[in-house]
Amino acid sequence: MKALRRSHTSSASSNTPSPSSSGSGSSSSTWIQLRSVLFVVNSSSQAHYSHLDRGRLKSPWSRRKRKHVLTPQQWSNFLTPDGKLRDGGAKFLKKVRSGGVEPSIRPEVWPFLLGVYDLDSSKEERELLRTQKRKEYEKLRRQCRRILRRSSETFKLCENGETVDNEEDGGSSAHDTDSSSHEDVVSARESLSSEGKSPDVEYSIDPCTTLSEGADASAQNTESSDDSELSEDSEVIQASAPENREDNDDVHVSSKVDTSPSLPTRCAVEDFATWQRIIRVDAVRANSEWVPYSPSQASVSEVRAQRSAEAVGLKEHDHLEPCRVFHAARLVAILEAYALYDPEIGYCQGMSDLLSPIIAVMQEDHEAFWCFVGFMKKARHNFRLDEVGIRRQLSIVSKIIKFKDSHLYRHLEKLQAEDCFFVYRMVVVLFRRELSFEQTLCLWEVMWADQAAIRAGIGKSAGSRIRQRVPPTDDLLLYAIAASVLQKRKLIIEKYSSMDEILRECNSMSGQLDVWKLLDDAHNLVVNLHEKIET
Repeated sequence: MKALRRSHTSSASSNTPSPSSSGSGSSSSTWIQLRSVLFVVNSSSQAHYSHLDRGRLKSPWSRRKRKHVLTPQQWSNFLTPDGKLRDGGAKFLKKVRSGGVEPSIRPEVWPFLLGVYDLDSSKEERELLRTQKRKEYEKLRRQCRRILRRSSETFKLCENGETVDNEEDGGSSAHDTDSSSHEDVVSARESLSSEGKSPDVEYSIDPCTTLSEGADASAQNTESSDDSELSEDSEVIQASAPENREDNDDVHVSSKVDTSPSLPTRCAVEDFATWQRIIRVDAVRANSEWVPYSPSQASVSEVRAQRSAEAVGLKEHDHLEPCRVFHAARLVAILEAYALYDPEIGYCQGMSDLLSPIIAVMQEDHEAFWCFVGFMKKARHNFRLDEVGIRRQLSIVSKIIKFKDSHLYRHLEKLQAEDCFFVYRMVVVLFRRELSFEQTLCLWEVMWADQAAIRAGIGKSAGSRIRQRVPPTDDLLLYAIAASVLQKRKLIIEKYSSMDEILRECNSMSGQLDVWKLLDDAHNLVVNLHEKIET
């Protein structure tokens, strides 16, 4: 059932139905309609409507201009001789919160913002961790390749009519292959738990998707035979130090091994097989916005791109340029690995939108993967099947609007839109569709800096300078979303008489938003409302 729901979500994106009027519909019906149009790309969204400027909220607090980005020289000055951030990273985070990061140093800075590296770690400690994380990622990729190969074998057997389900014959070859695929899924998850799954993971895997102790032996027995497979994936798993590409078994990070019952065979294999199919479809559909921002990947050769695609079993890409094939192959490799790393979430449409900018910045897959893991510690709640995380965030956006502009909120109540489902897409993919590529990265960097400050306890005390100005918040994105709606308050109140109209307006914001004005407005809302919202 879980797999079928995710498959339905993926296929819905191509149907692009329009939601019916929500004036008389229930919340449940509206929710389904919004999911169906979540990823619709409005062909007119790039157009700029000058008359809409008159409807923007006049913001008396939005007078400062964007400060300069964090430059390479400043970044170097923030580091001590042994590679630690000065002042525990407080000045560094303050700088990023006000202006973002200069593109050339993003690969160095992002792992700090996303929690891959501690703010107080030394260069030597980071090198050791980097080597360990690379090995963990490579082990996940080996498991993915085994599962993909056995799934392909099963498909071929079924095509040839060789499926035998007779107990007298001891079971069919297809059944044996299916069992092996299940063992590989179990092995991958258990090995991550026992051999280095990040000890600071802030969530627990659902008991129904956890694994038994016995699976670790399967991983160890198959490990040596698969070391030779690393060369097959050399274009996708880009280790920076080939001489360090040794076996992963000597790596150990203390963590609790989950001994909960394992998944049923059919559920485990079918879920992962479904995720693999959807990942490939979404990867091939990924746009090319990133190309101007990643020259080295944009100039990849056709031969290298083809090898990358073959390494992850990516097909039906003949219509794409080599750089997009290469990008799609990297998406497939990392998203498959994440589906094994976090089987409770697996893969859901929209996750490729979040990963695409990361792999455009991070040249090596293992670094991109762990940055994505850090990103998903917060964003993963957007993809839970129970949708509790999404509903909580929409509720916060609704409260912000209610406290800031009661007149607008009363109008939304009249339209039965006070639940703010019209900003669903903004919440799920974190403004990825409403902002340009560079604007998205700027917003994310400021948001990540807030979250990093909270993790490090910076700005927590009442007397802290950061807290006195703009206290860091885990929900800066939600304040920004509320600010984008408030900027359209006049238009919404005077012109729109249904939730559908507001939804279309929100989906057509692409190219119209000024990210730094948006952040100014969001920070003002944080200063004035965060105590009310938090309580």
